[in-house]
Amino acid sequence: MVRKALLILSALTLLVLGATGIYVWRTLPQLDGEMKLHGLRAQVQIRRDSSDVTHIQAQSPQDVWFALGLVHAQERSWQLSFNRRVMHGTLSEILGPATLETDRLLRTLDIMGAARRQYAALPKVAQEALQRYSDGINAFHQQSTQALPPEFHALVGSKPRGDDPVWTPQDSVGWALMMALDLGGNWGAEMARLSLLQTLNTHALWQLMPPYPGEKPLSSVDLAELYRGLGVYRTATATGSTADHVVPESAWARWSQDLVNQMGEAGGKGSNNWALAGNRTISGLPLLANDPHLGLSAPAIWYFASLQAPAGQATDGTPIGRLQVMGATLPGLPFVVLGRTEGVAWAFTNTGPDVQDLYLERIHPEHPTHYQTPQGWKEFETRQETIRVKGQADVMHTVRRTRHGPVISDAVASTIELIDSRRFAIALRWSALDDDNRTVLGGLLANQAHDVDGLFAAFAHHHSPMQSAIAADTRGTIRMRAIGRVPVRHPANDLRGLAPAPGWDARYDWQGELAYQDNPQDLGDKGWIATANQRITEPDYPHHLTQDWILPYRQDRIVQGLASKERHDMASLQDLQNDVYSAAMLRLWLHLLKVKSNHPLAESAMAVLKHFDGRMLADQAAPLIGAVWVDELARGIIAAKIGSAKFKALYGKRDFRAGIEGILERNDNDWCGPSGCSGVTQKAFEQALDRITAWQGPRVTDWQWGRTHMARSMHRPFDKVDALSSLFNVERPSSGDNYTVNVGQYHASEVIAPFANRHAASLRAIYDLSDLERSVFIYQTGQSGLVFSPRYRDMADEWAQGRYRALQFRPDLWRHELKLQPH
Repeated sequence: MVRKALLILSALTLLVLGATGIYVWRTLPQLDGEMKLHGLRAQVQIRRDSSDVTHIQAQSPQDVWFALGLVHAQERSWQLSFNRRVMHGTLSEILGPATLETDRLLRTLDIMGAARRQYAALPKVAQEALQRYSDGINAFHQQSTQALPPEFHALVGSKPRGDDPVWTPQDSVGWALMMALDLGGNWGAEMARLSLLQTLNTHALWQLMPPYPGEKPLSSVDLAELYRGLGVYRTATATGSTADHVVPESAWARWSQDLVNQMGEAGGKGSNNWALAGNRTISGLPLLANDPHLGLSAPAIWYFASLQAPAGQATDGTPIGRLQVMGATLPGLPFVVLGRTEGVAWAFTNTGPDVQDLYLERIHPEHPTHYQTPQGWKEFETRQETIRVKGQADVMHTVRRTRHGPVISDAVASTIELIDSRRFAIALRWSALDDDNRTVLGGLLANQAHDVDGLFAAFAHHHSPMQSAIAADTRGTIRMRAIGRVPVRHPANDLRGLAPAPGWDARYDWQGELAYQDNPQDLGDKGWIATANQRITEPDYPHHLTQDWILPYRQDRIVQGLASKERHDMASLQDLQNDVYSAAMLRLWLHLLKVKSNHPLAESAMAVLKHFDGRMLADQAAPLIGAVWVDELARGIIAAKIGSAKFKALYGKRDFRAGIEGILERNDNDWCGPSGCSGVTQKAFEQALDRITAWQGPRVTDWQWGRTHMARSMHRPFDKVDALSSLFNVERPSSGDNYTVNVGQYHASEVIAPFANRHAASLRAIYDLSDLERSVFIYQTGQSGLVFSPRYRDMADEWAQGRYRALQFRPDLWRHELKLQPH
């Protein structure tokens, strides 16, 4: 009997293993051979080269867009599906009540409503491109025999339903809006100031959140007095509706809260780009470099492809230029976002203008359905949203809207807890939601450009988010122009978008938008151009963009690197992209070296710190000690002043670095407390040593920054599931910090892995305009979004080690060849 039972068990085990193996194999895409599809007009060739770049060659632009949709669905079906749920506000259907706040906020913003209106306003040629792309995605789901990846099976209810479209043209417009939300937000800074002013006076606010170095606050208004006088803040006796927004603590709840907190926060979401004119290069023609800094994810945000098709025309007769373009595509959009054609290459960084304003809407004391306007009381526009929730009844969410825009205080719990919601609501004015947003048209036309002039003519249609675009062409031209729209504010607007404005006062209403030709630009007269989210305008620039530029540490280092050689080549630009020198850390270093401590590890730690040269290297102990010490400083100085609850809500993605620098350099006892700043720095040092000992043991010489500063490409949503995260996440030790050229941004407020590298170079690319076939790229995971694929993480080591892959139209080797045939 025992032997028989063992035989049966063995057979069952083999059967399960065999079935699992077959399933794993079926999840992988067809890369070779032939595939017949309804919807194609003619044969399309899809080849993958030795760099794993996907080359799509078709006989019409329409078939290129269709094939790109198919390829994105083959490789990134879960990513597309999950991102669609985020922007539609339907996460709770598969994740339950923990994600209700995210769904409420996305429904309140009405991302998809704006997408439908913007799609309807696009010219027919753009609508056709988006339609063909979505046809390709849907063709995969309706006609392919490839099995869905495991995420669809693990999350009940996430599989596509019947003949319902998996993707629509309006979804592509919606995804462009989600990128604008990720990069073009500053309502978080306004809310942070409003929150801090509940505790601090205005002078202390500007000490903690100072303006750009060397400048004064744009507003001279006593903001603390303004809000106290209005009675904005919630009191202990005020009633509210926060109970409806409380959800059980869970992995999904933590993930959802992180997502909500990121919206409206552009701080730290930066990038680097620079171009050198031919008189500064060895080849005599320009070089262009780009590394956009975005949240690291697995799969990566980008997918590299080459799109090739002869010129054609849309169904309405509109001409479509020849497509010979390659670079980084975004799954969800039918064009190369960052890359090159045969004649021109381009690179983006986030400009970060103030394109969002918050408005305090005063509610009628007797008729709460009305709010005050300059012309009197007006009724809120309302609509009902039904949110389906896994495991419980549907939730009805009432969305209110004012003349400025959606009332976000109805959707974000932290805002509800801050203001007196009986008397005020907070509405959002955001330019990206305007019906004339034609960003996708700009992207489609840019793929047809042959030179710098043609490229920036295409980008005249780009709306949101504003980007500092640098371009270089084979004729030798380099140029930077900020592309996108920014609002014009009234001269009497004394708040300048820095904090929520009284919505009933007409002087705070927008007065139109800046003309494209008035956006900042740089013609490269110095022989080089560089941007790194620093102030890109000259002192005499007449228009207001923002006060909240990123501290210029990366920009200063890039300029220093460009000035270090008379002429540069590809190798020197690669070295600069991978530079991990932190002037920000060195600025605080003297305060650290002055610490006197009797801690058992103090002597050996100081011996290490004295030899620190500013490089945040993964295999060194000094960067780790410095980073944790700065975190403890922030906790010791700021939390004591504003309270632990407010500190917890605001700290992490916002590190208050400029505030801490000023406090220490002034030796400001108002902030440091009765023991003075020397006492705070000593205590922070000792607490840092204790924390690191708990993580890496008591031998200082064994400590390494990279073991704590792992570059963590996080899967959505399985990063938050302990049993699955190690399978779906991609992690590598990394160098750098928040202020190095090779950025490695961490969120020190995180309970788990507080110093993990979460925002970094989402790709690196360098283009040689003397021979564009010498261009190179890399990013941090792999082309495939299928976790069982060997191509899911095959770039990770190269990215972490600063290596690159070739980016060529005509590679020497094809690894895979697939032909698509019309059915």
